[in-house]
Amino acid sequence: MPRLPIYTVDAFSAQPFLGNPAAVVPLMQELEADTMQLVASEMNLSETSFVQPLEIHGDNPWISCSQYSLRWFTPKKEIPLCGHATLATAHIIYNHLGHAGDRLDFDTLSGTLSVRRDGQQLVMDFPRNEATTLAKEEDQCLAPLVAASCGGLKAKEVLLCRTLKYLLIRLQDSYSRKELETLEPDFSAMKQAHDGALVMGVIVTVPGNGNSSYDAFSRFFAPLYGVNEDPVTVSAGSAHTVLGPYWAEHLGKDDLTMLQCGRRGGAVHVKVRGDSRVDLGGPAVTVLEGHLSI
Repeated sequence: MPRLPIYTVDAFSAQPFLGNPAAVVPLMQELEADTMQLVASEMNLSETSFVQPLEIHGDNPWISCSQYSLRWFTPKKEIPLCGHATLATAHIIYNHLGHAGDRLDFDTLSGTLSVRRDGQQLVMDFPRNEATTLAKEEDQCLAPLVAASCGGLKAKEVLLCRTLKYLLIRLQDSYSRKELETLEPDFSAMKQAHDGALVMGVIVTVPGNGNSSYDAFSRFFAPLYGVNEDPVTVSAGSAHTVLGPYWAEHLGKDDLTMLQCGRRGGAVHVKVRGDSRVDLGGPAVTVLEGHLSI
């Protein structure tokens, strides 16, 4: 059987068994998308990434190449953007495959994404994604999904990021981190409430209110992607490209530290850069190294 190297990495954590795990499969040959999906389903993590050098030269292209193709798969489907699996991939290229440069460029479904080293952290340069007001018919269509996501808590504002199909729900400001952490969505009702035409993931957030070292807290639910809750998700990357601009505007600051709550949790440093880009930073740690037979 052909054998491929495979790693699992806990992203947005410097310690094993925290943050968000992702599988990383470095490729030196083409692999069919159907096979990638089978691997992602077998790994059953929120995301599995497949990375391949775009320039094959020298004895070890992982050392000499700085531009790669990168794809992400949940257990059910390919997705257009994933932050923690990008961070995990860069961690593997730097720490296991020998790359010595300061910057990596990834060719993805969301365009070119760059990752650079900054001390013990990796910083991802991602596109900024805006969440905007729902149209009247969208509000009516998505009301059951909002109710199922909030678990009985009340929403202050509901917005939609159309580029990522993420619903952004800001809970009323009377709710604290504790209420957010104990929120229990009805995942079955979420799947029945919407067909994915407008929304594939739901971000629920509250501000830090100056009572902690974090500017805001969030959780991310994606049962339509086959992942009820991502620990530090898709969301630690892609959702924070929505959360960063949102809270930057409402808090009046471009440099933020946010905590994605949940069983494992993870901190994400977000810097909003103008109208088009955000920097997302954090550490990563390898927890498994092996080979995959296909």
